[in-house]
Amino acid sequence: MATTTADPLLEAEGITVRFGGLTALNGVSLAVAPGTVVGLIGPNGAGKTTLFNVVSGVVHPQQGRILWKGAPLGDHRPHHLAKRRIARTFQGLNLFPGMTVLDNVIVGADRLASGTMPEMLTGLGRYQRDERRLRERAMAALEEFGIADAARALPGTLPYGVQKQVALARAVVADPQLLLLDEPASGLSGAEITALGKRIREFSEQMGVLLVEHHMDLVMEICDHIVVLNFGEVISAGTPAEIQADPAVTKAYLGADTEEGPDA
Repeated sequence: MATTTADPLLEAEGITVRFGGLTALNGVSLAVAPGTVVGLIGPNGAGKTTLFNVVSGVVHPQQGRILWKGAPLGDHRPHHLAKRRIARTFQGLNLFPGMTVLDNVIVGADRLASGTMPEMLTGLGRYQRDERRLRERAMAALEEFGIADAARALPGTLPYGVQKQVALARAVVADPQLLLLDEPASGLSGAEITALGKRIREFSEQMGVLLVEHHMDLVMEICDHIVVLNFGEVISAGTPAEIQADPAVTKAYLGADTEEGPDA
């Protein structure tokens, strides 16, 4: 496991989110440093996805703040993330069904484009160079994932495990500094989960990773630090060994059904 004294990339400080009379998050804090994998776990309805949505700018908290490299993100929106070099995957694949695998990955590299709007509309100038460069970069990402032979296929024609890899390739193609992974192992076989764990550790050599996952074997194997939520509050935080030894965690989560719906 990694050890780092680097300043955090991402800090959530005292995040509180209420939906009507429901408190989804209550004073939640965590930090993700470069070169580390931080796991965010908890039972159904604990608030994990809500916290991801706060970080992503989908949900804005009533209290608390999100810091990126020490500066408040403020009233940020999801489309602001790429320019800050933050990438996210989703519980659902969120791939564009009418676009090829290669074009789906190119979308993830859009941050690297330099062409102006007129150049994009006319297909001239820097747009042509951008298109060629981004296509080459996306193809290289597919080759790295071992799925280059699927570049011209539509996502829906591929096995689910391959579609998951396409979503991961799209997330990392623009070289993010922080990767948010929302249940990346869901729907995968045992062998695919093992390969995923190895790849996430490889990712963490180049970036920070914040992981929401219900496969405990994977979480305990690859995470440097784990934060446990229950009913919207942090009930424990520490190393995998510390989390496994915490009776509060065992009671709230590890002994419970860990399957989670999209609203958790």
